[in-house]
Amino acid sequence: MYMTRSKKLALNTTISLINQLVIVICGFILPRMFLVTYGSAVNGLQASITQCLGFIALCELGVGAVVQSALYKPLAKKNEEEISKIICSAERFFHKLGWLLLVYTLVLMVFYPLIIKKEFGFIYTSSLILIISLSSFAQYFLGITYRLLLNADQMGFIQLSLHIIALILNTIIAVTLMKSGVSIHWVKLVSSIIFIVQPICLILYVHKHYHINHKLKLNTEPIKQKWNGIAQHISAFVLGGTDIAVLTLFCSLDAVSVYTVYNLVINGIKQFVFAFTAGVQATFGNMLVNQEMDNLRTSFSHFEWLMHTVTTFLFGMTGLLIVPFVQVYTKGVTDTNYIVPSFAMLFTCAIAMHCLRLPYNIMILAAGHYKETQNSAFIEAGINIVLSVLLVFKYGLIGVVIGTLLALTYRTIYFAYYLSHNIIGRELTHFRKHILIDIFTIIGMIICTCSFKMTEISYGAWFVLACKTGIICLIISTVINWLFYCQEITQLYRRIMNKLRSM
Repeated sequence: MYMTRSKKLALNTTISLINQLVIVICGFILPRMFLVTYGSAVNGLQASITQCLGFIALCELGVGAVVQSALYKPLAKKNEEEISKIICSAERFFHKLGWLLLVYTLVLMVFYPLIIKKEFGFIYTSSLILIISLSSFAQYFLGITYRLLLNADQMGFIQLSLHIIALILNTIIAVTLMKSGVSIHWVKLVSSIIFIVQPICLILYVHKHYHINHKLKLNTEPIKQKWNGIAQHISAFVLGGTDIAVLTLFCSLDAVSVYTVYNLVINGIKQFVFAFTAGVQATFGNMLVNQEMDNLRTSFSHFEWLMHTVTTFLFGMTGLLIVPFVQVYTKGVTDTNYIVPSFAMLFTCAIAMHCLRLPYNIMILAAGHYKETQNSAFIEAGINIVLSVLLVFKYGLIGVVIGTLLALTYRTIYFAYYLSHNIIGRELTHFRKHILIDIFTIIGMIICTCSFKMTEISYGAWFVLACKTGIICLIISTVINWLFYCQEITQLYRRIMNKLRSM
């Protein structure tokens, strides 16, 4: 059935939000079960192993993002031969990456247990590494290329639906197994099997709905700028992996466990914000390919305002509620101190900055400006690594997150500047206005809720606190946005209503 660009965007956004809601719910259930069932050390171990296995993603070299950008034009022009060439080239690359993952996993199985041999046995740790790596193998050997194809064609809701099913099944079965007293190895093995089935279903869907010729001979490289996504990929990888890597090397697994508990909450909020962007890059890419510049500028302005408003509201609430939530979440866990307010505040600010730059980053990726922005990516990664390592010895968790915050702040400003001067052609005052109003809104939220306290350490008391805080934050955000963005709100409302009437 044919779907318009607007319908695809609406469906992608809706399914993405549902997916994120499921991720948040499952994400709160499982880590808590890991903490209670296996303790902080095992929880930190599995988080550290997952992060170490994530290092193989560095070898992807940003090719995935470039592949998706390369697919926009042939999909818009319905050029099946060009689509097949790009898919074949991408598959060959990711298959090689899968073999590299195998070698890396074997090396990790030998040397990683030696680093933490005082806490866990060699066989215990090695076997856990092998089990956790299984789903990564499936990603690179089976599913990643078709996932990129669906995303580029604004059909990402297909894979998101499969992911929702996998998450729910995994949570139900994992909780059942943990309550039955089985080891973490069996729990992770079942999880890997469930997530291996997901890409298999994706393959079946693509083979049925797309005509990919896998026998094409590639005389030239069909993916332009194939290696120009390296810098962006390194930067994204460093941002996602530096904190836990530095804590693993220079602190303790208990510190990693504290980080993962706060990251559980903050990353859940971040992914919820990211859910609003599902399909937007492909939509902007389609507009750029078809030279719809006026429509693009209008759409981007509305999207920019929406992302700043949603990010400020959600992370303002997060900063106010995260420490009380962690008090409740870790109640009864006494082997490590999880109440670190200064770390919580800085971590919330860092990830909020990551979300604030989304509109600018998405537009740059949609335009395919990888080479032009690669130097800023290397600078961001350098700032993050150097400052995190220098500060972790004196400040621990806080030192690590300071490095992340400063790196994210630098590149957010750079993205806004580059976009204004090189793609959509507008003054930087739009960005400055958004940031000032974001800060003003947060200050208002803090002042108006500073007297709110939990009456007791329980989920019920936290829920009451969250409701009171949420109502005040919503009122403040609404009033401030109406004062400063009345025109934008009115235009967006009319545009949405027109789209709904035409559906």
